Amino acid sequence: MADMLVKLYPLPADPALEAALHAKGITIKKALAPDMSRIIAFAEENGHPGWADELRVCFTNQPVSCYIAVKNRQLIGFGCYETTARGFFGPTLVADAERRQGVGKALLLACLSSLRELGYAYAFIGWPAENAIHFYQQATGGMMIPDEGHGVYSRMIGMED
Repeated sequence: MADMLVKLYPLPADPALEAALHAKGITIKKALAPDMSRIIAFAEENGHPGWADELRVCFTNQPVSCYIAVKNRQLIGFGCYETTARGFFGPTLVADAERRQGVGKALLLACLSSLRELGYAYAFIGWPAENAIHFYQQATGGMMIPDEGHGVYSRMIGMED
């Protein structure tokens, strides 16, 4: 699967989305180091085991390059950037029961906004899942980069071309 390219400079804030999430008791905020183990456990229980490694990278970055979504004092999602490669968004995950409310979009936009603040004009969404491509295109205007390989992930063990 190829990567996706996103222009960062035209991305607007979405105050209506933030207000809607706030009304549901959902907060998007930067992760803190004391929560690292809980976020990693959430990723391992709900996502892909390899994401724990990428999350550990987020907590070595200064500032931490991970946003979390919290509802009723419980972690319901996370979004990361600058993990596997510079300028990359991901991994990201929202609990099944909390999907389709805008949590994923809010995490995505927070991460992309942070990349823009770091000086990037473009960002990459690394190897998006087939069923997420439309979501990313709608949320960001991003486009798939033509590539038959696995991009930066082709260097992973077992992924060699």
